[in-house]
Amino acid sequence: MINVGVYGGSGRVGKLIIENLKNDDYAKVSSVHVIDEIDFEVPGALITNSIETLLQNSDVVIDFTLPEGTEALLESVLKNPKPLVIGTTGLSEHQMNLISEVSKKMPVLYATNMSVGIALLKKLVEITSKTLSDFDIEIVEMHHRHKKDAPSGTALTLAEYAARGRGLDLDKVRVSGRNGNIGERSKDEIGVFALRGGDIVGRHTVGFYNVGEYIELNHTATSRDTFAKGAIKAAKWLVNQESGLYSINDCLGI
Repeated sequence: MINVGVYGGSGRVGKLIIENLKNDDYAKVSSVHVIDEIDFEVPGALITNSIETLLQNSDVVIDFTLPEGTEALLESVLKNPKPLVIGTTGLSEHQMNLISEVSKKMPVLYATNMSVGIALLKKLVEITSKTLSDFDIEIVEMHHRHKKDAPSGTALTLAEYAARGRGLDLDKVRVSGRNGNIGERSKDEIGVFALRGGDIVGRHTVGFYNVGEYIELNHTATSRDTFAKGAIKAAKWLVNQESGLYSINDCLGI
């Protein structure tokens, strides 16, 4: 039985991870990290506000928090190496560098989206981008009103795969805002735009547009449960891996 530590147990996805593990035959919640208190019970699990205690009582830790929370976890895990599954988005360059540093000492799986559908979509985007090299690429993502980072981490990841398909540097071709008389669209430009409203769990559209035709690849998450299930699958896989930085695609073998 794998002992899973949940970092950010009072969050939306954290709660779903705990719920999904209640009847799992291969893994269980051993420890839950919260800042204050939680308003539900986790039978058999240790509830703590100490990252060190969480790590000591876990075989693998799943993190769905905020960038500053993830940074604190990464700094602590350097002293107590433990496999990490990280689904936090909006990370800074420094925090991403920390992930790379930590992955030299333990296995780390980082994904901006844990769903199986998005994992496949990334591959499809790369293939389509390369194949339809003359098509313009525009990415639109939609999320609930409470999401803090924009564009979403998933949208940026999809953009990276689109750029990779054409051998482009995303930082040089990404456009995430248009206003006023900005001139014609450049050939290599990849647009990435965010919409926010209501309780939308997540929708991503990657469009490839040409004169006379276009194709759009869509993924819609109807429940956050898909992220929780994906993270649990990743955690079960990660505990048997050597040190290194992995993606959800590595876990799924695609």
